[in-house]
Parts: sequence; C-alpha cells; structure tokens
Amino acid sequence: MLQTIEKASDVLALFDRDRTEWGVAEVAERLGLPKSSAHDLLTSLAQVGLLGRTEKGRYRLGWRLVALSETLLATTELRREARPVMEELAAQYQETIHLAILDDTKVVYVDKLEGRQAVRVELTSLGTRLYPHCSALGKVLLAYRPEADVKRIVQAGGLPRFTPNTITDEAELEAALAKIRKQGYAYDLEEILPDLCCVGAPVRNYMGEVVAAISMSIPSYRFQRSQAQFRNAIVRAGKLVSERLGYYSS
Repeated sequence: MLQTIEKASDVLALFDRDRTEWGVAEVAERLGLPKSSAHDLLTSLAQVGLLGRTEKGRYRLGWRLVALSETLLATTELRREARPVMEELAAQYQETIHLAILDDTKVVYVDKLEGRQAVRVELTSLGTRLYPHCSALGKVLLAYRPEADVKRIVQAGGLPRFTPNTITDEAELEAALAKIRKQGYAYDLEEILPDLCCVGAPVRNYMGEVVAAISMSIPSYRFQRSQAQFRNAIVRAGKLVSERLGYYSS
C-alpha cells in the first residue's frame, strides 16, 4: 500500500506549469514503470478526481485538487492568523506581501496579497514551489533549519543562478544564513528577478520554531529609497503573526 501511495505521489509530482499533460507511455518512461502499471496508476488517480483525462487520452491534474487546496488553506491556522497582518501591510505600503513555508526542498507560497502600486510578481502564485536560496523567504526558512537539512536541500536542488546576484556558492550561502540568524531578517537583492527586491522575516509557532516566513516585494528603486522602513515593517509583521500563533519572545 505504501509503495502504491509513493508511486501515486511521484505521478502527481510530474505535473507543473511547464508540463501540464502526460501520456501513459511518457509517465512509464519517466518513472521507470511498466506501461501497464503506469496505466493503472493514472486510471486510479483519474477515478478519484486527482487527475483528469483529456479527449486525446492524456492526463491533466484534476479539479478535486482545487477543492482540497481550498480546504487546506481555509483551515490552516498559519494562513488564518497571518492574513490580517498581511492585509494591514498591503494597505499601508501597497506592495506585494507573501507568506511561505518550506516543504521538503522547496519554498511553497501559501498566501499572497498585492497592493495598488505593487509590481506584479507572476512567479509567486499560490502553491508555487521555488528554490529557497534565491529569495528572502527561502533564505529565512533555511537559516533556521539544522545544518544537515540545509546541506541535504542544497545537494538535492543545487544553487542555480537566476540573475547575476544569485548566490551560487555554498560557503557564501552559509555565511548569509548565519547573518540572517543574527539579524532576524533576510534580503533578496535582485537575486531571483531583475529590478525586484524583497525583505523577509521569520514566523514562529508557540514553541518558538520557525514554521513560515513573511516578506514584502518591492521594485528596487523604491526599496533602495526606503530600505530601513520596509525592513522594520516586515520584521514587526513577522513578530505579530508569531504572537497570533502563541509565541512571545522574552
């Protein structure tokens, strides 16, 4: 049973924005399965609504995933408690506000609000999974993980370059994470997208564990002009969300 669940998970993980449809033979080849096994897996996932079958016999993600996602987001304490703080930030600064968690080796965006003058960040829609080393959110989440976890994450995904400012050296990343732990916030200085800067801060649960990060994304020219103001605002927001989750620093 466990092996079947793992294989089903592997199938679902194949679908992303770049590859929205898969055929039986393609899944079998990618996952190293017999075609009959791939067919059975795809058929079973389609029967329960996790996949949908196209007129051409190919498979796409199913609509049941939307309902499950909505239920998860609506009943998750983190998102519920963070939303009022995010709304206040978006209204005051009119910039894009993100909330994210670390899921295995990737940053997952679980909420997002855009202010009126915010630059649109198409890369970070809800549910998007991104490398952690190139964003303020990701670096915050890495900074408070055990060293062994960080090494595993880096080994699994590497440190791909997205802009000339992206950290691609493991020693440089380690130094950056140490600095983040000391100061309590992280910057993304055009490291994932040109002309876009971000500042992120940790969100802690009642036990003091960093379970998420909150950030503000700002065009670089506005960020450089009011960097301290944005930094102080996001650090305060992280503390407010943490308090709403039951954490109070001494």
